[in-house]
Amino acid sequence: MFGIPLLAVAAIMAVYVFLRMDGVPLAGGLDRRVRVRLALGAWLLIIIARYTGRANFGPWSQAVETAGLSLLVVLFLAAVLLAAVDLPTGFGTILPRLAPKLRGLALAGALVLSGIALVQGMRAPVVTEYEITLPGLPTDLDGLVVAMASDLHAGTQTGPGWLMARADQIMALEPDMIVLPGDTVEGHSRRLDDYLPALRTLRAPLGVYAVPGNHENHGSPEKALGVLAEAGFTVLMDNWVSPAPGLVMAGVEDLKSIPKERRHLDPVALALENRPPGAAILLSHTPLRYEQAAALGAGLMLCGHTHGGQIWPFNYVVRLTYPLVEGRFSIGPMALIVSRGAGSWGVRMRLWKPGEILKITLRAG
Repeated sequence: MFGIPLLAVAAIMAVYVFLRMDGVPLAGGLDRRVRVRLALGAWLLIIIARYTGRANFGPWSQAVETAGLSLLVVLFLAAVLLAAVDLPTGFGTILPRLAPKLRGLALAGALVLSGIALVQGMRAPVVTEYEITLPGLPTDLDGLVVAMASDLHAGTQTGPGWLMARADQIMALEPDMIVLPGDTVEGHSRRLDDYLPALRTLRAPLGVYAVPGNHENHGSPEKALGVLAEAGFTVLMDNWVSPAPGLVMAGVEDLKSIPKERRHLDPVALALENRPPGAAILLSHTPLRYEQAAALGAGLMLCGHTHGGQIWPFNYVVRLTYPLVEGRFSIGPMALIVSRGAGSWGVRMRLWKPGEILKITLRAG
């Protein structure tokens, strides 16, 4: 369902960008019919990239996916900057001589921003640190370190070597516990077993805990979740476990991908019910139902999914669905942290912030 509107928007952006090149230095010299064909070719490349990448036919399909998804980002930035020129100039009716030059600057700016986004996306994720006072945490667990890596997206765009480097980053934090709030692997990837050596290096005294994201549900959810279990992780699906006396780790399935046969259930309530006294941490891929989690006594909720918007100014669109798009928030007595993710959706491009791995130090309060 997501692919149809995505490709429709890509078609609109391609037509708009190429047709608005009229009169622009260099690009404006192309015949209108040529630019229409280029727009159609760009759209077809994006279609091919999306479906060959999901099919994962090998290195050539990865190259096509990278090219097509990179082009999608370039078109998005070009469309945004062109609109910023076209609207004030009445699509060239105001300042008709200056407008083509401004459109040329907008297109050049889109290329520059795309280059910055590519460099930023290729960077290793940074480590972001938080200190959280967790209600009910026993004093003997004061100072407990939780390493969190959401949205690793191990699949066609990131190889086993990249994931091993991320595992090394996580282990360098010397965590007492590791949490992976979804989209750890791509469910449609045909070679998930290649990622097992890196996943198996993730070890912590109090365990490694994961919940499914929407991308684990792509293709073969059973295989994706099976790989996480085979790596030795505790996969939480609307339930809780207690890694230490006075501490509960709870987790919910992806709140946007609940199967029809389970939609009558309440994942957050199921995950937190009948737990023992003490501190409760809730893992949820999507930052939703946080008011309910706080009302049910969770002291800390950890989420991902939003990628912090990933490509500016798309973060403003993301906020329409997920108002709390990135960072730390207070929901009554509960702390909520939404990570922008260690990896990236689709192509490895980010604007402006790089990916992140979180180091969360828990304090008894």
